[in-house]
Parts: sequence; structure tokens; C-alpha cells
Amino acid sequence: MGLSSCGFQEYVAKPIDTAAITQKITSRHADDSQFHQYLINNGYSAEQLPIQQWALNDLIYCALFFNPNLDVARAQWRSAEAAKLTAAEMRLPTVGAHYAKSNNASEEISPHAYGLSIDLPIETANKRNIRIESAQHLSEAAKLKIAQAAWQLRAGVTRTLYEYQFNQQLIKLLIKEQVQKQDIVSIYQKRISLGESSNIELSKAKLQLQTITTELESTRRNHLTLLSRLANHLGLSLAQLEKMQLSETFKTDVLVGDISADMQSIALLNRLDIRLALERYAVAEAKLKLEIAKQYPDLTINPGYAYEFGNKIWSLGLSSLMTILTKNKLAIAEATQLREVEAAQFETLQANVIAEVNIANAKLAQARQLLDNQENLYRQQQASTQRMQRRLQSGEIDRLELTYAKLEEVAAEKNFTLASYQLANSINELENALQAPLTNSSIKNEKIENLYLKK
Repeated sequence: MGLSSCGFQEYVAKPIDTAAITQKITSRHADDSQFHQYLINNGYSAEQLPIQQWALNDLIYCALFFNPNLDVARAQWRSAEAAKLTAAEMRLPTVGAHYAKSNNASEEISPHAYGLSIDLPIETANKRNIRIESAQHLSEAAKLKIAQAAWQLRAGVTRTLYEYQFNQQLIKLLIKEQVQKQDIVSIYQKRISLGESSNIELSKAKLQLQTITTELESTRRNHLTLLSRLANHLGLSLAQLEKMQLSETFKTDVLVGDISADMQSIALLNRLDIRLALERYAVAEAKLKLEIAKQYPDLTINPGYAYEFGNKIWSLGLSSLMTILTKNKLAIAEATQLREVEAAQFETLQANVIAEVNIANAKLAQARQLLDNQENLYRQQQASTQRMQRRLQSGEIDRLELTYAKLEEVAAEKNFTLASYQLANSINELENALQAPLTNSSIKNEKIENLYLKK
């Protein structure tokens, strides 16, 4: 065991098998047993599996498990962890030897000479610990980048799912509108046959029908594009995603309440880019400390033994770089300026984050007000359509007037659906600005690292 640990490692080639990778990508599916175990580890019960209808949170966990972007971030973090061990290594001693032979001009002395020396390096001014400190901050930054990749996946899945849900609801509404406009065309055609209408009115109705038909076809074509984008975020193939039943309901039940005053502090505590900036500043600090420490030269002790032409010689040497003459002034100045750059960037980042949170909060308030207004208009139009239905039954109006009333109701429902979609997007923007999820009553002030638990 001990001898094997001292052996040399051999290089083992590991070529990339593109065919195997392609097979791995296409074979991913949501009913994978390892994925089910991952869900159970994150709070799901066995009774909930397999998932029958995929809501937003389900899709987020799916992306966190299958999307390869997190694997890249994890590999980079493991590399940074290995660098911590490298930074902690102490400088090894070096061994030197020499042999010489003279032409033996004087037969009274030995013609042979050989020597052995050992160089023992000694680092001064705590340089090794400073290197370890810098490596620790770089490792923590790499760890935060895993969380950043996870949050970007969450944001991408949320945005694309909302677009897909809006697309599906819009298709249904356009179909309803198409039916009503087809009825209008039929009514005008019947009136023309009875001599009660002109061709101009029929032409206008047909043009409106063609317009809504074109819009419906375009919206239907966009369906496949949105599914492909969502599949890419999830790390699944399009064929696998098409087998999954997706929820068609927006998440618009968030009540922000009176937490606006806390939003800035929440963002400054949760934002991953701020925490990354702090780690970069710490790395710059460590670099400056290291350059300052380099003012003090490292030492090398050189004990040695020599046998020279019959004489035995013991020696002890001491060597060092003459950094004390320049005191590393240029490198210290460069490191100082680097720290100033990081400090200025951090201050700018904080200002941008505060502005981003305020803008997202204002957009959310506007989107909620717009939704309330559109909901009221939609309810009013529903009541108006019901009145028109009763008037038709009593003979006060004809079927054309009722059809136009139904068209107005569809238009009001489209505006209400658009306002719901805009509110859902505004919530997503605010969550991204805070980098913290919103709940029905408050903001979850939890560590974002929970989003990238290992598989």
C-alpha cells in the first residue's frame, strides 16, 4: 500500500467519444430513476412521482439535474479545489552532486573529487499562507459560479415556460376569435343572398378573417420553437419534452406586500454577482499582501559535503534574492491599483443592483395595476355579452350584434391574458433582480446554493 502510493502516475489517454455523448443527450428522460431519487432528496414524496403535470418548480429541478451547464461549473469548481492543495504545497529541497577527475600531475594526492549539496528553501513573511488564502477565495468564487449557472437556468426556464404558456392561451383565444369572424362572414353571405347587405361589408369581414387566420398560423408555428428552447434549457430532447404534460397557468399569485423597503438589502445579500465581486476583491487583497510579503527575500540554506583530491570538506551556505534593494515597489503598485479597480467595480455593481431592483419593483406594480384594470374590463364585457344574449332571446337584436359582442369579449380576454403574462414576466424580473424567489407572503431569504445540490 505504502509502496504503491509512492509510485509514479502514468498518463492515460481519454479521447472524447462524440457518439456516446450524443447517445447520452438523446437518452435523457424525465422518468429516469436517478432523477426521481434526486426529486425525493429535494422534498418530493414517492406518491408525487412520476409527475403527471409539470409546473414551474418541477421543470426547474429537471433543468438542474439534466442541463450540462452545471456539470461544467462543477468541474471548474473541482479544479479550483485542486488548486487549493497545490497552493498549500511547500517548496521541496533540491539535491546537487558533482564528480571530477584531475590528470594526476601530482601523484601525492587523489585524482578524484566529488561533492554533494542540498538546498533547503525557507519562505519568509507568511507567503505560503497568503497563497492558500488566495486559492480559497478563488475556490469560493468558482462555487458561486455554480449557483450563478443554476440561477441562470432557473431564469431561462421560467421565461421560456411563460412564453410557451402565453402562446398556448393565445392559440385558444385566436381560435375563438376565428370562429366568431367566420360566423360574421357566414351572416353577411346569407344577407347578400337575401339582398340585405353589400359585398363591401362581406369583403371587410373576409379580410378580417384572413388576418386572424394568418395570426393563428404564425402563433401555432411559434409553438415548436418555444418547445425547442425549453427543451434546451431542461437538457432534454424535444421528443422527450413533447411527452411531458406542461402546466398552462401563469404564476401571478405573488403578493409583494410591504417588503419594498427590504428589497435592496435582500438583493445585496443574495445577489451572486455581488458575492462574486467580494471574492474577487479578496483575491486582489491577497495578491497585494503577497507582493508586500515579497519585499522580504526568501532564504535558501545550502549544507554540503565535498571530497576534493584527498581533502574532506564540509560547508554551509546561505543564498537569497536581493529584493531588499528594490523592495518590490512596482509589483506592489500594480497590485494596489488592481485592488482599487475591484473596489470601484464593486461600488458600481451595488449602484446598478439597487437601480435594477427599483426598476423591477416599479414594473411589477405597474403590471399588477394593469392586470386589475384588464380584469375589470373583461368582467364588464362578459356581463355585456350576457345582456346581449338575453336581448337576442327577446328579439331586440339580431345574431350579428351578438357575434360582435362576443368578439369584444374575446378581445377583452386577450388583453387580460396579455396582462397576466406581463405580470408573470415582471415577477420573474424582480426575482432575477433579487436573485431570491418570491412567495405568497414574503421573500424566501435562503441560500441560493440549495439550487445546485449534487446529483
